[in-house]
Amino acid sequence: SQWAKLLGLNVIGTVSSEAKAEIARAHGCDEIIYYSREDVAPRVRELTNDKGVSVVFDSVGKDTFMGSLDSLKRRGLLVCVGTASGKIPPFDPAILARKGSAYITRPGLADYIADPAEKQELVDELFGHVAAGRIKIEINQRYALEDAIQAHQDLESRKTTGSSIFTI
Repeated sequence: SQWAKLLGLNVIGTVSSEAKAEIARAHGCDEIIYYSREDVAPRVRELTNDKGVSVVFDSVGKDTFMGSLDSLKRRGLLVCVGTASGKIPPFDPAILARKGSAYITRPGLADYIADPAEKQELVDELFGHVAAGRIKIEINQRYALEDAIQAHQDLESRKTTGSSIFTI
């Protein structure tokens, strides 16, 4: 959301609690949807005058896939960046036409950093924003490596915020 705001975009964040809403707002979210008590796609439609959004970044997967598709505007892009709730089940690609000729991608980091020059450009851009204070990286959880199971459980149960790291 911080980077999206740097690009001048209107950002809608989905959260589970008021505490996470405060964090989302502090990081640039213009609107908040509480997914535990609101149906996300209709709320997105309400916030966008029934147009939908250009892009959805979905890190949850199975549980949010259809709602994410339903939140897109015509020819919108769904970026599947994670599968916290499980893998997206197989689906008929014709659904993309029925959802306004939507696009879906599942990016892999290796494809964006395979070329050394492109990798350096991306690294410079990201860390340039971090060094200038435009993007803040918050490490809110630290786990010993032997506590990896607990770290995953905390992440899956949505107990974490910001970044989590392992200490060695």
